[in-house]
Formats: sequence, C-alpha cells, structure tokens
Amino acid sequence: MSLTACARKLWPRTLFARLMVILVVGLTLAQGLSFGLVLIERMQAANKIMLGNLELDVAGSVAILDRLPASERPMWVERLKRGSYSYLLDAGTPGAALETPTSKRAAAAIVGALEGRYKTTVNAVPGTDEPFQVHLTLADGSPLTVDVRPSGIALSTWLPVLFCVQLAMIGACAWLAVRLVTRPLKQLALAAENLGPDLKGDRIPEQGPDEVVHAATAFNAMQERIAGYLSERIQILAAISHDLQTPITRMRLRLDLMENCETRGKLHGDLRAMEHLVREGVTYARTLHGGAETPVRIDPDALLDSIACDYRDGGQEIAIDGHLDAPIVTRPQALRRILTNLIDNAFKFGGEVTVAVDRMQDGKLSIAVRDRGPGIPDGELERVLQPFYRLEASRNRGTGGTGLGLAIAQQLAHALGGKLALANRMEGGLEARLTLPT
Repeated sequence: MSLTACARKLWPRTLFARLMVILVVGLTLAQGLSFGLVLIERMQAANKIMLGNLELDVAGSVAILDRLPASERPMWVERLKRGSYSYLLDAGTPGAALETPTSKRAAAAIVGALEGRYKTTVNAVPGTDEPFQVHLTLADGSPLTVDVRPSGIALSTWLPVLFCVQLAMIGACAWLAVRLVTRPLKQLALAAENLGPDLKGDRIPEQGPDEVVHAATAFNAMQERIAGYLSERIQILAAISHDLQTPITRMRLRLDLMENCETRGKLHGDLRAMEHLVREGVTYARTLHGGAETPVRIDPDALLDSIACDYRDGGQEIAIDGHLDAPIVTRPQALRRILTNLIDNAFKFGGEVTVAVDRMQDGKLSIAVRDRGPGIPDGELERVLQPFYRLEASRNRGTGGTGLGLAIAQQLAHALGGKLALANRMEGGLEARLTLPT
C-alpha cells in the first residue's frame, strides 16, 4: 500500500472528525511550540543568572576560605556549598579538557574571577550534566577544588498539570466550535433525508449565524417551491384522468347503440384499455398523498391471509411462506395496495406466486413476492419502476399493463418509509421485495 493510499485510509471521513483533527492537532502543536520556547527562554535566563552570580560567589567563597585557619575550613566548606557547586579541600579529580560550550563559559567566568590572585587549572570530570573542576592553591599552600556540577532547570510540579489543562481546554473549545459549524449541515442532511415523496418534510429552524439562516431559508423556500410544482402537476394529471372518464362513458353509450360488428368489439376493447389507464393515472396521482392515511397497529399475518383468500376466491392459487407473529404500525390501505399491485403483476407475467414474509436482522419487515415468469433483464430492473415504462417483449400493451403498477407500489413504499427492490431469481422468475420499518 502506497503512502498516499495509507494516508487516505487513515484520514477521517466525516467533516466533524476532520475539523477536530485539524484544530486539535494545530492548536496542540502551537501550544507545544509556545511551551518549548518558554522553556528555552527560561533555560537561557537561568544560565545567564547562574554565570553572573557564579563568578562573584566563588570569588567571595575562595577569599573566605583563604583567610580562615586550616582547622576551620571544613566547617565553612559545608556552609559555602551551593546546589550546583561545592568546595573540596584536596587536589580534586584529574580529567580531560572541557568540550561543551556551557562548561567552558562557566569555567571561564570562575577563572576570570580568580586569575588575578590564584593560579588555576580546569578539567572535566566523569558524570552527567557536563561537570568540571577548577583547581587552585591557597596562600598557605593548601589545595582547593571548586567542584561544579550543573543541574537542569527544575520544573514546578504544577507546570505539566497546567499544560494538560490547557490541552483539555483546547480540545473542548475545538469540539464546541466544530459542533456549532457542523450541526446546521447535519440538520440540512436530515431534512433532505426526511423529505418524503409528498415533499412535506420538516422545516429547518432559521436561526443561528447569518450564513446558516440564509442556507436554511433557501432550503425551506426550495422545498416549498418543489412541493408546489409537484402538487400542480399531480392536480393536472388527476384532472385530465378524471375528465377523460366523461367522454369515455359517452363513447361507451354510443357504442352500445351500434349494431354488432367486428369494429364495435375492437372499440369496446380500446375503451376498456382507456378506462383502465385513466383509473391507474388517477391512482398514481394520489399515491404521493399516501402519507395522509393514519398509521395503525395491524397484524401483518392476518393482512396477508386476507389478501391470499381474496385471490383464492377468484380462482388464483397463491402461497404464503412464513409468518411474523407480531403486530406492526403502518398504513394498511397503502400496504394492501402495494401487495396487490405486486401480486397482480406476478400473476400476469409469472403464473405461480409465492409471498414470503420474514423479519430481517435489523428488525425490519421483509415481504417478497416471487413468481416463475421470464423475469426482467438486469439492465431494466430500475427502469420498470418508472411511471408509464413497459418492456416490449414480455410486459407490453398486449398484456393489458399501463406501466403504472410498479410505479404506484414504489411511491407508496416510499410513503411508508420502506423500499421496493426487484431482482431476478436464480431458479427463474422475478422477486419483488418490500422492506418496511416495523
């Protein structure tokens, strides 16, 4: 796997996570850089203060030890001891020359303070933090060694705690800022997802920053405009379909007054096809209002058994495979219309029909209507769900189809919050699977 592909895989997919990573990492790096610069500046200041005080303190301490009697010097050595250097009443430890710049500067400061009165030598000694010793001889000939062992800057115990608290505050502020930015986008996405086939979704609250208010206002206005356009077209389709019934009825009455002939029979067949198309057109125009039906608690097993009995009474054999054994809340008339459309479609083109009902792993209800017909080419499975679309080979006008049965079923399935999917069966035939929330 390339480095670019690995980076893409590790990069968060959500906008919230990406903004959090950018803000938290960026602010943490900036805080860490500031913290490091403060430590460096503190170290430099401490070294400067140490070097400035070191030469004066060492020069004064050596002068005191030089004037004291040899018997009193051990007692004063302990008194003159400091945290980073002390005094030894011996020749000290031999060693190599100094190498580090810090030790050289400290040694030069001490030597500069003592060189006028004492002859000094300097060498490094084993140990950490660049230790070194300055050797000299007092006025009475006694050796004296200044043992310098620089120590690091001692951090206060509360400083790391403060740094962690600052990082926590950075994370909390970043989370709040990102949430305020992404919440309107989430509300917009949820409103778009909840926009049903009737386009009567919830309005987005028009509040917050000016940009959010502008986006919410634009979305609400767009939703209202689309709903108005669609309602107008549906009304036009319903009106045309309804008004066509009157001239069709007059034509049928006039045909009844004609003498029996071959042309009369053909015209009756055409009128029946037109009446069927008009009824389907009116039904399709009303499917977008399927959400107007009040949801109630029903027994799906009883509903399927009722539908199956109706078909058996009409001389058509239908098998029910499986049972749910639990009530669901749905719109029964819309569900019945979906199932009858799918079953009619299966009988028309398949003959042998089986309805399989089951509960899916996510708790949703699955109802599959299966037939033994010729099926549908894979490339046409999505297109047959469009209104007025018919296949030329197996599902044409000769079978009496209008191209609206599956479109009506799909619209009603969306109105119920479900999904309708078509698939060809391995053993032959078509399966129309309806998935509904329970």
